[in-house]
Amino acid sequence: MDNGADAVYLGFRNATNARNFEGLNFSDEEAAQGIEYAHKRGAKVNVVLNTYPQVNDPSEWYRTVDLAHELGADAIIMANLALLKYAADRYPDLHLHLSVQASASNYEAINFYKKHFNITRVVLPRVLTVPEIKHLKEHTDVELEVFAYGGLCVMAEGRCYLSSYVTGASPNIEGVCSPARHVKFENQGPKLQTRLNEVLIAEYDEGEEAAYPTICKGRFEANDHVYHVMEEPSSLNIMEMLPEVIEAGACSLKIEGRQRTKSYVATVTKTMRQAVDAYYANPERFRAKGAWLRTLNQTSEGKTHTLGVYQEQWS
Repeated sequence: MDNGADAVYLGFRNATNARNFEGLNFSDEEAAQGIEYAHKRGAKVNVVLNTYPQVNDPSEWYRTVDLAHELGADAIIMANLALLKYAADRYPDLHLHLSVQASASNYEAINFYKKHFNITRVVLPRVLTVPEIKHLKEHTDVELEVFAYGGLCVMAEGRCYLSSYVTGASPNIEGVCSPARHVKFENQGPKLQTRLNEVLIAEYDEGEEAAYPTICKGRFEANDHVYHVMEEPSSLNIMEMLPEVIEAGACSLKIEGRQRTKSYVATVTKTMRQAVDAYYANPERFRAKGAWLRTLNQTSEGKTHTLGVYQEQWS
């Protein structure tokens, strides 16, 4: 917020959100303080509640809905049908945002959620082209939020089971792609190896920056070569296509901030704020400044950035 965010999103320290890493997220007291801090500065706070409760004990998820409303959150980001119904029925004054975990990528799905749960915004999966986003906007009045900077997930969000294949822990239930209890960093001579539940994910030379081990970004042997088989680490950065994305109908740009450092969050938010303000000051003359791109590339995963599917020409 101090660097220009209009809204922030946060999760609690439990399995109700998809960044449930040890040492991460907010206690109830911290959330209350954060919401108060935001509201004093004219910013909004959206609580993330986007994992799927299980039959053995779903009470934590319902309690979190109640808590978010009690603390004065401006919206809850959700994916599960039962939780959406609970929140819509119990707290009709609370804005509901459809999480990317719901994988709603067509206007029929989006309008279904609006009709039955009165959602006001949808976070779009990172698999849609700019023409597809424009097509959605022409067929729904639900607000469209898009990822502007952060990780580029190659999977259909909400439907990835890669890590559960290795660990038995689904990110859609426990809230993490690679649970910390299964992660191991160990030195083998001059090399550093990363493992997930004893499965070798990658091996790094001395001095090489090691990534947190996830299956999709692992280095594996294929056709006698060891490389990033599924996805090479890079960050999604829509800076160069900011006018096209905004004009297609996006009302909110989402920056991944959780599981990131404070300096990362501050730098990316400040840079994106400058770009957005420059666009609205003079849309026709907007150009992504080299300084902005260099700054963001310094924070990028893998030290490079991509426009992802936004740059594709198919429709």
